[in-house]
Parts: sequence; structure tokens; C-alpha cells
Amino acid sequence: MENTVNEVHGKNVRSFEDTTRSRRVSISDQVIGIDNPVFEHHRRISASSDHNSDCQKKKSILHHGSNENIQHKLDLDNGHTNSQNRKKSAMSLSSSIRDKIEYTEELKRSWLYLFCTRCHGKEDTPSWEPPGWRRACPRPFCPSYRKFSRIFCLFLLGIMIWGITYSIIGADAAPGGPLFGLACLAIAAHFGGWLFSLTTLPALIGMLLTGFIMQNAGLVYIEGRYMTVIANLRKIALVIILIRAGLDLDPNALKRQKITMPKLGLVPWTVEATLVAVTARYLLNLPWIWTFLIGSIVAAVSPAVVVPCLFRLRRKGYGVAKGIPTLIIAIAGIDDAASVAIFGIIRSVMFSHDALWYQILQGPISIIGGLGFGILWGYLAKYVPEKGDPFMVPLRVLMLLCGGLIAVFGSEAIELGGAGPLAVVAAAFVSCYFWQDDGWDVEDNPVAIAFEIFWMIFEPILFGLTGTQIKINELKGETIYFSIACLLTAIILRIVVTFLVGVKSKLNAKEKIFIAFACMAKATVQAALGPVTLDQIDRNDSEQVRYAETTLTLCVLSILLTAPTGAIIISLAGPKLLTKTAAAPVPHEGWRSRKPSIRDISIINEDPDLEENSVDNH
Repeated sequence: MENTVNEVHGKNVRSFEDTTRSRRVSISDQVIGIDNPVFEHHRRISASSDHNSDCQKKKSILHHGSNENIQHKLDLDNGHTNSQNRKKSAMSLSSSIRDKIEYTEELKRSWLYLFCTRCHGKEDTPSWEPPGWRRACPRPFCPSYRKFSRIFCLFLLGIMIWGITYSIIGADAAPGGPLFGLACLAIAAHFGGWLFSLTTLPALIGMLLTGFIMQNAGLVYIEGRYMTVIANLRKIALVIILIRAGLDLDPNALKRQKITMPKLGLVPWTVEATLVAVTARYLLNLPWIWTFLIGSIVAAVSPAVVVPCLFRLRRKGYGVAKGIPTLIIAIAGIDDAASVAIFGIIRSVMFSHDALWYQILQGPISIIGGLGFGILWGYLAKYVPEKGDPFMVPLRVLMLLCGGLIAVFGSEAIELGGAGPLAVVAAAFVSCYFWQDDGWDVEDNPVAIAFEIFWMIFEPILFGLTGTQIKINELKGETIYFSIACLLTAIILRIVVTFLVGVKSKLNAKEKIFIAFACMAKATVQAALGPVTLDQIDRNDSEQVRYAETTLTLCVLSILLTAPTGAIIISLAGPKLLTKTAAAPVPHEGWRSRKPSIRDISIINEDPDLEENSVDNH
């Protein structure tokens, strides 16, 4: 009898353990009411359900021993405590809305609730709130007090900065002045990008369209002496882009795939740049040197588009086994470096007034000089500042930033414009290589995080200004049609070449197709380099103006055609074409407060051995 009881008890224990293992329970720190998105199940939890003694519902294993802590957290989210019940007033609109938030599951599934939840995002830590804030401003229809106070603080700082600028400069900073218009453009572009980001499309598309709309609606007019300011802002943005590209090239990943990465990066880039040059020469009737200049710009892949999409896929485990996210980021970095270097060399030759022999030598001199200065500056950043200095991080940030600025502006001053951008990428990559020896991994580099913040400031300025360069009344329909034909031809051929180049690699057919489509997205380099020639041509020469405007038109069209298309293809095709690992990698705690970035695409656990534990999703 005793053996029978023990046997039954053992079966019950095993049954409970199996149930526990098969049921994955998580308290998500993401959107309230939705379970952890790392796992692929669709179970929903309610952050507003009451757990009182009258309820007869079954409790999960997390309730045992920690029910009070969980209940307290849920009560904080709902704005009430266990010891106090709210008095509901039929005459209060906020109370009526609050009742629906707390007790109506249908409202939680409505588009308005989901939109407001996505709009406000998640809160990392509990926010202090003044008494009555939740009653007056119910969530998620209203922002938390933290978000409100942050926006209000930024508004006050903006007013103060404008007041200081107006006091110093005068009428140019007043409403209607060019400097005031520039500030309004940057702010409007930021909010335009934010609206687009709610649709999971790249924010830069919204920024670009905001500048385009404001220019053609007559809401902004920036000409005269401030064109020099705009040109310098674009150069600073270019320096930040190139430093980020250099810091995000992982030396270890390049060593492991020293053949595959350059092959997938440079061969398709060369084919696309050449094809754009040939088609633009015969369809748009441009000189050969201008068409190769355009090809060098258009062929670059944009990390700003592919990184957020790859982050979402990697968080769910897609492509991790073979390191597909890291491979695509490395390809984008190689493409950007090649585009900027070749563009600088061609531009130096185009606008040089030196002898022919010196123009021929400018290419090798720019490459050798740029690489030499970049390697020297990156090596110097290993020892200066000293690695134990308490101010090491800000000093290293300033070292890279000032070195990049002097490289770009100084190379143009000595008429070797191609050397500067190449030096910036080389300095960032070499310094990152040495900093890894000090314990700074590529995915957790404080200097790279600082340049992310710089990019958040300059991104709306760069794309907003690029959008203002396109004026509808000056465009010709024939130019638009032929430009689209050039771009589509080059993009399709690049996709085919990328697939063929990866034939002897360890990638399967679906992974090669995914990489080929992911590398079609363009944005940052095109926005930074597209308007550059407009700043250097003779405005009185109608032919030069036409060439420069056609260059900018091709760059903007390449962004509009490929950025949203690439983002959509990556998001939709990734789960169908990539292999999913059984356990999706979860970022460490320090990443949860940051936006998705290139550093979140780490190479941790990206090893072919993981293929044995992967799950084919198709």
C-alpha cells in the first residue's frame, strides 16, 4: 500500500515538473499586458487583474511566496494600493475612462489602446508622480509624469537657448529668419521621424519627407550665408556616421570571415556603382566623371535602416546560429568606407585646378595619407588618455571627434578631400581594436554609445536639410523616370550578384537571398554626400547646376525607394528565410534602457555549433 502511494506521489511530482517546464511564465518589462516578446507564444497577461481572496482562479507558480511583491508592482502600474479602493464617480470623465482601463479587456485590444501603448513605450523604473496625476491623466491615453516633465524640460531649455541666440544674433533668430527656420526644421523633422517609427518604418523617411514638405509648402527658406553653416553641419554629421561605422566593425568577426565579408561587401558594391554610372551616362546624359561620382554614393548600404530590423530578428533568435546580423552590419560598414573613400577621390579630381599628373596622383596620395593618419590617430588613442584615468570615456570621445573633424576639414583645406573620410573610419576601427584589449567589447563600448547620442541630434538635421534640397517646381518628369530606371536596374543586378558571390560560402540558399535583399537599403551616406556637390559648383554655370541637382535627385530617390522597402522585406522575410535558434538570446540588463543600435547586434553565441540546436521555422 505504501509503495502504491509513493508511486502515485512520484507521478504527480513528475507531472507537475513537466507542466512547469512546458509552461514559460514571464513578467515582461516591455509593453504592459503583453508577455515577453522573446518567446513565440501569444499568451496575454493582464496587468490590471485583481487577485483577492474571493477569486477561485488557479495561480501560477510565481504566486507562491511572491504574491505580495507582484501584486504591489501591479498596483503601482494601476495607480492604487491594496489598502485603498477608489470611489467611482459617474460624473467624472477620467474615472469613467479609468474604469474601462482597469476592467475592460475589449478596450485593451482596441486600436486606440494599442496605439497609445506603443506611442508612450515602456517605463524602465517606477515614476514619481504628484498626487492625483493618474486620475487627471489616465494611462496609456496620457503620458506618464516622467515623460511629461522631460518634454516640458526640453521645451523650457529650447526657449532659453532661443532667447540667448536671439540676444546675440538678432533678427536672423527671430520668427521668419533663416536660423529660426533651421531650428524649426530640425524639430519638425524629429517629430516626423518619430511618427514614422511608430509604423516600424525607418524614422529617417519621416525626417526626409518633413524637409521635402516644408520646403515645397514655403514653410522654410534657408539661403545666403547660412548655406555655409548647412554645409558644415553635413560634414559634422558625416564624421559621426563614419566614426560609428568604424567602431561597429568587429575585428574578431572580420578575422573569422576575412574572405566572405570583403567579398560580399566589395564585389556587389563595385557592380552596382559601375552599373549606375553606365546607365546614368546614357539615360541622363551626364559626363562620365559625374556618373561614377553618383555610383560611388548610391552603392552604399545604410546601417541606420538595417540595424533596427536586424535587432528585432536577433532578439527572436533568427539568424543567430551563423551570425547573419553581424555579417550584414560588417558588409554595410565596408560599403560605407568604400563609398566615402572613392567619392572623396573623385570629388578632389573634379574640383582640382592642379596639373594633370598631380590629379592622377591624388588618388593614391589620398588613400595612403588617409590610412596613415587614421592608423596613427587610432594608435595614439590607445595611450592617450591613460586607461586608468577617471575621465577616460569623455576624453576618448573627444579624441575621436576632434580627430575626425580635423581629418575631414583639414583634408579639404589641402585639397585632398578623399583622405579625410578614410582617416576617420581607420582611426575609429584601430582605436576600437586596441580598446578591446582593455575589456571594451564592440557591443558594449561607452564611446560608441556617446556617438549614438550625437547621431540622435544630427540625424533630423541631416535628413531634414536633405529633403529641403528637392524642389518640385525645378524637377523634370523625364529626369525622375530615367533616375528610377537607373536605380531599379542597378538594385536588381546587385541582388543577383550578391546571391552568386555567396555560392561557396557556408550560407544556404535562403540565407543568401535574405542577405541580398537586406543589402539594398540606402539612406545615411546618400543623405550626407548627395548635396555636397551643390556646395562646390559654380552657381552661374547652368550645366554644373544640372549635374549637381541630378546627383541629389538620384540620392533622394534611392532613399525613398529602398529604405522602406528594405525595412519591410527584412522584417517579413527574416522569419521565413532565416533559421531560428531554440533559445533566443536576451540582451544584458544594461541594454534595456537604450534604443536598438548596432551594438545590440553582438556576435555572442553566433557560432555554427548552434545550428545543431536550431529550429527550422519553415
